[in-house]
Amino acid sequence: MVNPLTVLRPVRAGNAFEETVERLLQAIKLGAVGPGEKLPPERELAALLGISRVTLREAIRALQDAGFLDVRRGRYGGAFVTYVPPRPGTGALRRAVTDMGTADLSDALTFRMAVECGAAEVLAATELTAAQRATLRTRLDELNAAGPGDYRRLDTAFHLCIAELTGSSLLAAACADARLRVGDLLNAIPMLQVNIEHAAAQHEAIVTAIFAGDPGAARRAVSEHLEGTAALLRGFLS
Repeated sequence: MVNPLTVLRPVRAGNAFEETVERLLQAIKLGAVGPGEKLPPERELAALLGISRVTLREAIRALQDAGFLDVRRGRYGGAFVTYVPPRPGTGALRRAVTDMGTADLSDALTFRMAVECGAAEVLAATELTAAQRATLRTRLDELNAAGPGDYRRLDTAFHLCIAELTGSSLLAAACADARLRVGDLLNAIPMLQVNIEHAAAQHEAIVTAIFAGDPGAARRAVSEHLEGTAALLRGFLS
């Protein structure tokens, strides 16, 4: 799953409420906290975000009112995620693009290309530990074994894992932001078995290049993969 620390990072004091809502939405939409799962305990979450518990409660209440969370009281209570990603389909994809706007879509795809290619290049230039290699391989194995309901969430976890393993919190946050900008679009792409098989081969090429310590090959493998996703989007929208 997506590391919660990638998105649940401290907010700035000036717009604490608004940024807290943004951070929590990122965690929910990126799958750091999945449907039916509970947010971290209030004390822990407030510390992660660097905010007061009053501000946190206000943000949680707003997300409850908006239908993203269900707050339950008592010993086994907490804030549980009720958000469910949109079902794949051309209609949902067109609505997501309409909501975003064509210019914003192009910008978002360019941003994602830049930061994800950069993250893979940086990681490939790093001397990886056995634990780092095992973590990346585990994320890929989980993705390859995923069913349709979990595929996009585990795909997100795999891609963000590459940025997280660089050790740069700024780069990991940028990749999370890039993924969030296109998340609704990716969720809306119809699940095609041939595309999943093609993506699996591309994911394997990315990991192989990183493990081989070849930054150029890692960048090219990510670029080819993301260009394929962009082409699929254009195909369903044409």
